[in-house]
Amino acid sequence: MSGPGGSASPVHAIDWSAPGLAPWRCPGEGLTSPMSAGDASVSQMLNRALGSPVRFVPQAELPPGTAYEQFIFDTGRVPTRENLHDFFNGLCWLRFPLTKQRLNQLQAAEIARAGVREVRGPVRDALTLFDENAALLQAPEPLWDALTARDWHRLFVTLRPLWAQARLVLFGHALLEKLVTPYKSITAHVLRVPVPMALGEDLAAWDAWLARGLSGPVLAGKPFTPLPVMGVPGWWPANEDPTYYADADVFRPRRPDAPLDNP
Repeated sequence: MSGPGGSASPVHAIDWSAPGLAPWRCPGEGLTSPMSAGDASVSQMLNRALGSPVRFVPQAELPPGTAYEQFIFDTGRVPTRENLHDFFNGLCWLRFPLTKQRLNQLQAAEIARAGVREVRGPVRDALTLFDENAALLQAPEPLWDALTARDWHRLFVTLRPLWAQARLVLFGHALLEKLVTPYKSITAHVLRVPVPMALGEDLAAWDAWLARGLSGPVLAGKPFTPLPVMGVPGWWPANEDPTYYADADVFRPRRPDAPLDNP
């Protein structure tokens, strides 16, 4: 979740034509023009968009000593700083409102159960990881098999034509923030539950499907598999060269003794 310590960065630096940001172009692009001109704060601009179940307020409205997630649950208001991290968090609320509500409900339930501790615990850690760095993948089964085996050459080279039938949507707002100034090693935590192909490109349907499936026990089981997103065909010009994937520091092979990340 967003909290103290997010990095500031100008909204005018966002390239909405980048493949990873394309699903967020609407309403994101329409919101950033007034913000770039200095005509509105992040919270004010987000509140002008339709579709959010919450209101965005300045970070100063979060009372000292109050947990960020609990404040949202109790008030329906999201403390928001003047940076890209919180801007993308707001876009997530606009694009995936049911899922964001579900994540907040689960956080509040864990706080009610165990209180606010220095160590969050497995469920709250998993919820935070999902919120910050998760990605959703809709793809043919052979791509899933290669991804969960971390067979990068097969995933990105041998099966490259199959990516035309796949759709990768980055959900985590910290992950989205990284795409503003992309670098090779950006790695998402892909939820190991395939998005049904029948949902097509309807992100509202993705949102409803995802919100129904999320629970504390599911997320505590760490149902994720890593994906270096700059390896996705079309996401980075250099990956047209198959040798791009030979970088084992980024495209790390699965350890021989590690279990497969079965979806």
